Amino acid sequence: MTLTPAINSPETPPTEDPRHALEDRERVPSVLVVYTGDGKGKSSSAFGVMTRAVARGWQVGVIQFLKSGSWHTGEEKVGNQLGVDWWTLGEGFTWDSTDLSEDEVAAQEAWRQAKEKIQSGSYRLVILDEITYPMNWGWIDSEDVVATLLARPEKTNIIATGRDASAPLLEAADTATEMHKLKHAYDQGIMAQAGLDY
Repeated sequence: MTLTPAINSPETPPTEDPRHALEDRERVPSVLVVYTGDGKGKSSSAFGVMTRAVARGWQVGVIQFLKSGSWHTGEEKVGNQLGVDWWTLGEGFTWDSTDLSEDEVAAQEAWRQAKEKIQSGSYRLVILDEITYPMNWGWIDSEDVVATLLARPEKTNIIATGRDASAPLLEAADTATEMHKLKHAYDQGIMAQAGLDY
């Protein structure tokens, strides 16, 4: 099987700087970043940015919309060690649920808390992990989510993750990246592994 990269590399290295000039780097506004798509790496990318933010002395908050408090992930462990404020407010995999109405209530509470954290202006980075799912299922008000993200405090950066990001969320984003699956170990029967996947 031959894998073709999504973007073909130029045959010669660039000689012109493609970046826009910034007059004052200290006045750069906050950004909304969306990581979406069917490929692996959406949350992993967000947590990579989390470590950068902490290294720069930023206050970081993470709200997880699907993972439950009974999960013990590597990213939460290291986040706690780094002083990241972390809320795991979901109910876990929906296919394991005995009552999806409880999952919906949990998602609404997660959004209430996330909105409060964003509007407080206390965080330079807020990660909304797997928020696209409750948005798409109608569990939380997507219009309210997008409006809140657009009205965020000047210095509050947001990363939203999850498959099937809606058109309004993508339109609101300053940066949007789609992870596209070329292959996944799970398709070969290889289960998620601690240290690689969680």
